[in-house]
Amino acid sequence: MLEFLPKEVREGLEAARKRDQRRKSRLRVQVGDAVFPVLRFWHDGFALDADFSPAKLRGLVDVYDGSRHVFQCLIVASSLENGELVCDFKRATAVADRAALDFYRDENAPVALLPRA
Repeated sequence: MLEFLPKEVREGLEAARKRDQRRKSRLRVQVGDAVFPVLRFWHDGFALDADFSPAKLRGLVDVYDGSRHVFQCLIVASSLENGELVCDFKRATAVADRAALDFYRDENAPVALLPRA
């Protein structure tokens, strides 16, 4: 149906769709000091707006949801498709707010020990 519309109208509709996707998504990718909004995110990749991102993106990037650090992703491939930079990542490591334990913590263990008085 869109093929019957004039080129200017189609471009305007596409720009409005991209603007709406950027506004809805709180996810963003940070590479060094540069920050790019994420249009779509799936289990092994994400899409960025090609107009506001570099032509190719590879390496380790940080993914944020608002101000909360969510993932560290290792991007192995990126390609331009329909005005989007589609990035595929090899791993997405969830970021924790504390270090991982290297020992088993019993569920019924006391929280703290009281000294003898």
